[in-house]
Amino acid sequence: MSDNKPANPKQDKQGKKPESKYPVNMTETPFPMRGDMAKREPQWVKEWQDKKIYQRIRKAAAGRPKFVLHDGPPYANGDIHIGHAVNKILKDMVVKSRTLAGYDAPYVPGWDCHGMPIEIQIEKLYGKNLPTADVLTKARAYAHEQVERQRKDFIRLGVLGEWENPYLTMNYSNEADELRALGKLLDKGFVYRGLKPVNWCFDCGSALAEAEVEYADKRDPAIDVGFKFAECDKLAAAFGLDKLPTENGYIVIWTTTPWTIPSNQALNVHAEVKYALVETVRDGQPLLLILAQDLAVSCLARYKLDGTTIATCDGQALAGIGFRHPLAARDAFFDRLSPMYIADYVTTESGTGVVHSAPAYGLDDFISCKAHGMKDDAILTPVLGDGKYAESLPLFGGMTIWEASKPICAALKEEGALFEVKMFDHSYMHCWRHKTPIIYRATSQWFAGMDIHPKDGGPTLRQTALKGIDATRFFPDWGQARLHGMIANRPDWTLSRQRQWGVPMAFVVHKETGELHPRTPELLEQVAQLIEKGGIDAWLKLDLKDLIGDEAAHYDKNKDTLDVWFDSGTTHQTVLRGSHKEQSHFPADLYLEGSDQHRGWFHSSLLTSSMLNGAPPYKALLTHGFVVDGEGKKMSKSVGNTVSPQDVSNKLGADILRLWVAATDYTGELSISDEILKRVTESYRRIRNTLRFLLANTSDFDPAQHAVPVAELLEIDRYAIANMGALQAQITQHYEQFEFHPVVAKLQNFCSEDLGGFYLDILKDRLYTSGLTSPARRSAQTALWHITQSLLRLMAPALSFTAEEAWAIFAGPDSYQASDETIFTQTWWQLPELADGPALLAKYDALRAVRADVTKQLEDLRTSGAIGSSLQAELSIKAAGNKYALLASLEDDLKFVFITSQAKVAQVAAEAEETVEVAASTADKCERCWHYRADVGSHADHPTLCGRCHSNLFGAGERRKFA
Repeated sequence: MSDNKPANPKQDKQGKKPESKYPVNMTETPFPMRGDMAKREPQWVKEWQDKKIYQRIRKAAAGRPKFVLHDGPPYANGDIHIGHAVNKILKDMVVKSRTLAGYDAPYVPGWDCHGMPIEIQIEKLYGKNLPTADVLTKARAYAHEQVERQRKDFIRLGVLGEWENPYLTMNYSNEADELRALGKLLDKGFVYRGLKPVNWCFDCGSALAEAEVEYADKRDPAIDVGFKFAECDKLAAAFGLDKLPTENGYIVIWTTTPWTIPSNQALNVHAEVKYALVETVRDGQPLLLILAQDLAVSCLARYKLDGTTIATCDGQALAGIGFRHPLAARDAFFDRLSPMYIADYVTTESGTGVVHSAPAYGLDDFISCKAHGMKDDAILTPVLGDGKYAESLPLFGGMTIWEASKPICAALKEEGALFEVKMFDHSYMHCWRHKTPIIYRATSQWFAGMDIHPKDGGPTLRQTALKGIDATRFFPDWGQARLHGMIANRPDWTLSRQRQWGVPMAFVVHKETGELHPRTPELLEQVAQLIEKGGIDAWLKLDLKDLIGDEAAHYDKNKDTLDVWFDSGTTHQTVLRGSHKEQSHFPADLYLEGSDQHRGWFHSSLLTSSMLNGAPPYKALLTHGFVVDGEGKKMSKSVGNTVSPQDVSNKLGADILRLWVAATDYTGELSISDEILKRVTESYRRIRNTLRFLLANTSDFDPAQHAVPVAELLEIDRYAIANMGALQAQITQHYEQFEFHPVVAKLQNFCSEDLGGFYLDILKDRLYTSGLTSPARRSAQTALWHITQSLLRLMAPALSFTAEEAWAIFAGPDSYQASDETIFTQTWWQLPELADGPALLAKYDALRAVRADVTKQLEDLRTSGAIGSSLQAELSIKAAGNKYALLASLEDDLKFVFITSQAKVAQVAAEAEETVEVAASTADKCERCWHYRADVGSHADHPTLCGRCHSNLFGAGERRKFA
């Protein structure tokens, strides 16, 4: 804004302002310039809770169409971090903007309460091997504590919701409904029990979900191992030879997991790959090797051998031929043949082109061996849950698999079967909690089958889920391909976990056959009813005799718990259609989480709902990126570059954090640092200053008494309303698409350019110097009142505390009471309809362009010292055609647009003749309005006033028409 503002007269020597004989209309507002939000926000937080503001919003929104954002539950462990803050603030902005858009948008926050991290905390606090009943009691109490801490911090961020009645996955009703959901999946035919390699963490002592696996570099011995020829006649025939030149030969495999060699049960080649029979000499003895033809040269070089290919064959020719286990001579356990299977997953990119199968420890291996007829009970599973070999395994029993690598290599070397060993760095699976390497390990688990047709013969889970993804809207849209790829390629879902603190898979299993009790559906419902009354502890306490009577002697209680992703993945059932069905509908309109949830909550929710409902539980998915520091580095406590939401709220205020979230493009990484927050604080100040001006200058305006009919408003005031309307239309459209950073950018630009740099700058003279109740001033106030109504609502989703503070002042006692004392019961402001709105926007856009040129010339003159302020200038503009018509249309009000004391426009024939001439006024300066005018002193009784001010103070008042 320009500095051409009539101000209060200078202070006297004592520092007191003398009373001016001719005061200007400088109205005040209790809305302070300094927000001091860090200190003042907690009071609003308390008021919102005391007044039950969330419930007041629900009352106001009753009967409107519903919009349901279903909250993905944060885990109830540890204080909230900046990522939590981003997530909850984004959700809050969606909910508030939808409420303002005329929806009933409830927000039920939730927490994920079961699972490993809490169990680990209980171990740390109370030691291992606690009785399960104690673990459950302590885990539940610990989760409640964590929920309380996190809830307090979320509320402090200005997030409105049903905080006194959130959903917790450990609420008894949710636990019971989760078990019922499992029962339905079992009944539909999606759930089966089987031996299968699953992701297994030795530290967790449990299977892991796909989402709990991350990759990190690991150094392992990569070994080339020979399996001795055992069926030489068959080999000769495969290679088209009458006889092998020697029976001393090996087929060679390459692996980075030496610990799987004791469990080898098969070999694999690709049907269409060419394999070479290579003749070489080792230790003076003739030797034959079978290698992929394309890799033979590089392999021989690695083994430091010279050799010649004497025959080749396709992999298909080797099918079914047996080779001896490399440790066969060491112990009878290893004295077995490994049959050759044909497998598509074999490649010639590295290694030898031959892959060994330990079906218990590799998914492809397992599938291949099962497809070739291997039975579950024939699969060797010597690795225990803690990562050690069973004591019964010859040579290596009792060792951990990692420490066994060296002895295994040594034994292979002694047998002449080790052709090469070399350390190898590769990306390897790790547990996301313990950061330790994990393995595939075949265990008997419960699975949801991706490619099983349910009992009703309908589509498979994979087919239903992929169809559901096609029907879902994604923000940003690349999320669709990402989730599609994950579902298209994922294995069956391992539902069972070997833990204590989780919802039990309350199956009753026959001791000998492993079959489920024939009355399983009925029994599950009985257990669910017990859990509804006493929580998951009820299953632990249950004596099977009380459930199945005398049959109990033949049955066991299944000890597995459900994967914690099943807990959160079924909240569409347990919450939206269960504990909070009154506040919800199915499917939810939106799920909103970090981009890692494509493989987490979005994923598990999609799978469970596809099985239960044949459709996704959401209409749209929104993902946001992770928070990084100012240099784009990942935040970590060890590096010391974390920014805590609590610190930002305590130092700068939660509205600064909210403004940062809103102003950042959440579709990528979100950068935060002290420097970035400093910039956000500056932009907040600009918005706040604009609000203060609006509130001050409408403080003596009562719309019921003072509003000017739209048709009678001055032209520039009608333009300002039309301009606000255009902005509101754009911003509400951005909110509709969940685009927040353009909202902030446009609001900031509007405050600094449209208002501060143009409209309010021009308006000051009329607001301050017109008669207090004059039509000219009331016209300006009418426009400002509409602009403020619109502006406060548009900024409320992001700057919630500031909008609420301003609303309490601006609304006036009656409207404030009618709003139930909160802006969040309101909807977008209905601005007056202006028939000439588009024409006014076009006209004033053109006028602003001319004004920008003139203002630059005035600035140059000020800098040179030729004029003190723009009011000292007298403008003479020569313009042609449309430009002349535009400027002339403002008649005598043109000077107010340029904020000069005089502005005249004359018509010229062509654009080439256009000029702008500026002269310093020789007239006297009016004491009150600071304009330089020839009529200053024209009234002898008021010699320091111009005629305009005299009329405004003592006469009929000047007449304004345009500006």
